[in-house]
Amino acid sequence: MAAGEGGAERAASYGEVFGVGEFRWLWGAQLGSVVGDQLARVALAVLVFERTGSARWAAVSYALTFLPDVVGGPLLSGLADRYPRRRVMIWCDVGRAGLVAGMAVPGAPLWVLGVLLVLVQLLASPFQAARAALLPAILSGDKYVLASSVSNITAQAAQLAGFVTGGTLVAAFGAHNALLADAVTFGLSAAFLWLGVRERPLPTATEVRPGWWASVSAGARLVWGDRRLRYLVAMACVAGFYVSIEGLAAPYAASIGGGPAAVGLLLAANPAGQMVGMILLARTPPARRLTLMGPLAVGSCLPLIGCVTQPGLWVTVGLWLVSGLCASYQLAASAAFVLGVPDDQRGQAFGLARTALIVSQGIGVLAAGTAADRWAPPMVVAAVGGIGVLVAAGAAYGYANATRRLA
Repeated sequence: MAAGEGGAERAASYGEVFGVGEFRWLWGAQLGSVVGDQLARVALAVLVFERTGSARWAAVSYALTFLPDVVGGPLLSGLADRYPRRRVMIWCDVGRAGLVAGMAVPGAPLWVLGVLLVLVQLLASPFQAARAALLPAILSGDKYVLASSVSNITAQAAQLAGFVTGGTLVAAFGAHNALLADAVTFGLSAAFLWLGVRERPLPTATEVRPGWWASVSAGARLVWGDRRLRYLVAMACVAGFYVSIEGLAAPYAASIGGGPAAVGLLLAANPAGQMVGMILLARTPPARRLTLMGPLAVGSCLPLIGCVTQPGLWVTVGLWLVSGLCASYQLAASAAFVLGVPDDQRGQAFGLARTALIVSQGIGVLAAGTAADRWAPPMVVAAVGGIGVLVAAGAAYGYANATRRLA
C-alpha cells in the first residue's frame, strides 16, 4: 500500500481527476446520496418535534440515525464484495428512495417513521463500502488519492449543505414535502450511477466465495492480522479524541462567556480546518504524505492541550482550527488502508474500519460530555488532547515500525 500510494512521482491535479468521466458521475452520485442522508435526518427530527412538541424525542430521532452504522458496517458492507459494486450502490439508492418516499406519507405513525429511517441508514453502509471499493478501479495511483480527498471534502460540504437545505425546505414546504425532495436526491444518485459508471465484474480470489459470517470473520482477521492495517485503523480512531470537542462546544462557549454565535464558531473550526488541510495535503508529493501522516495525527490532538489555560474564544477557535488542519492525515490513512486491502475484501474491510471510526467518535463524545459535568470544559478538552497525543503517537510508531519490517 505504501508502494501503491508512493509510486507516483508527482501529485495529481484536480483537473486530471475530474477529467475522468466515470469519476464525475460517481462524484455526482455521492453528492446526492450524502445530501439525501442529511435531509432525512433533519426532516424527521422536525416532523417528530411538530407531532410531539418534545425536544427530547426530536433529539432521540436524530441520534437514532447514527446507530445503524454500527450494525451495518460489519454485517452489510460485505455485500460490496459479493455483488458487483455499481449494482450494490444502485440498489441501495433505489431502496432508500422508496423508503424515504414511504416516510413522506401523511399520518404515518412515528414508530413506522423510525423503522423506515433506520432502514435508510442501514443501506448507507453497503453504499459507502461499494463506493470505496469501486473508486480504485476507476482511478489509480495518485489520482485515486486525490479523488479520495475530493470525496472527503465533498462529504463534509454536502453534510453542511444538507443541514442548511433541510431546514430551508422544511420551513418553506413542510416536512412531508422535504422528505419527497429527499427521495428524489437518492433517485438522482441511482440515475447517475446507471448512466455514467461502467459495470465491472467482481474480483475473485477463489472459485467459491465464503458464507456471510465467514466473510465477516475473514475481514476481521485480515485487518487484525496485518499490523499495518491494524495501526491504520488505530490512527483513524484518533478521531474519537479530536471530534469529542464538538460535543463540548456549547458548555465550552458558556465557560468563556460566549453565546450561540460562539458555539457556531467552535463547531465550524475543526471541520473547516480539515477541509483546508485536505486540499493542502492533496497537493503534497505522494511519498511525503505517508511521512507526514504520523506527525499530523499527533498534531490533530496536540493543539487541544492549549485549552488548559482557558484562553478566549478566538484563541480557542485558532487551536481547534489547527487541530482540524492536522486531522487531514485521515486522507492519507484512508487511502493507505484501502490500497492495502486485497480487492476482493475491500468492501468488508472498509465497513469494519468505518464502524471502528464511528464507535470511537461516539465513545469520545460520550466520555468527554460525561467528564465535563464534573470538570471545567477547557480542562476536559486539554485532557482529551493529551490522551489523544499518546494514542496517536503509539499508532504512528506502530505503523512506521510495521512498514519498516516489510520494506
